[in-house]
Amino acid sequence: MTLVTAHDYAWIRSSPVFRHALENGYGLTLVRGVVPGDVLRAMGAEPQGTCTGVDALIEQHLHQRGETDYWDDSFIAGACTVPGTDGWTLILQFDGGVGMHSRFLEALSAGGRAVTHSTNGGAPIDLFHWYEAGELRTTFEGPTARYGSTPDELVPVMREIGFDLAEDEDSTGPSSDTKAAVLALTERLTGVRLTEELLKDAEYHLGHVPEEPAEEWTKVVIDITDAHGERFYAEVTREEAEAASARAREKAEAPIVVRGPSSPAP
Repeated sequence: MTLVTAHDYAWIRSSPVFRHALENGYGLTLVRGVVPGDVLRAMGAEPQGTCTGVDALIEQHLHQRGETDYWDDSFIAGACTVPGTDGWTLILQFDGGVGMHSRFLEALSAGGRAVTHSTNGGAPIDLFHWYEAGELRTTFEGPTARYGSTPDELVPVMREIGFDLAEDEDSTGPSSDTKAAVLALTERLTGVRLTEELLKDAEYHLGHVPEEPAEEWTKVVIDITDAHGERFYAEVTREEAEAASARAREKAEAPIVVRGPSSPAP
């Protein structure tokens, strides 16, 4: 591991590439031991050739989004070999923050390691995930709320990097730039120094990743607590919800009967 800190990634705040990524949403993943073509196959992506440089990758993504009128969550992913490293592949996607799905990360890290971070743009949700041998070791949105099989293993390194790990949300630690700290943590785990030049000069293998199918739902949970502390809790199964919907539709479609004064009572 290198001694990189958040300060080494202060450049992202003056980077046109990262400004676009942070404003529009992105996912960046590093995987060890899996070549770009195999990465895209694991993601179920349809090959779309290659392009040189991150500007061309953004253009390809925008073209694809324009063709679908932005109606789905499919996206173009670019995967490239990181030169001078021990078999690391970088995957970059400007997908509005869809990010790398957990099942992809489990598969891609099965024989090694995968580290990913993402932002959904706008009022952002920033996520970090570290997978080892198919297992989620550490994940967080805010650095003080960590989950995974080893949520606290990275804490000493995070302190060195400059994360604010105080529980008080109003406190300010040694680094006020959590995103720069996340990139530094990624380098500590991978040894890959992310630079503007790397992103701009890379030859990306492109793949069109389809939208994830909607999960089948089995029940709806209603859990409401009012201003007086009274709680209403109910579980409605899918069968019950569909039956209630059918009854409501039948009632709405029933003919309206207008009764006169002499009509018999129903």
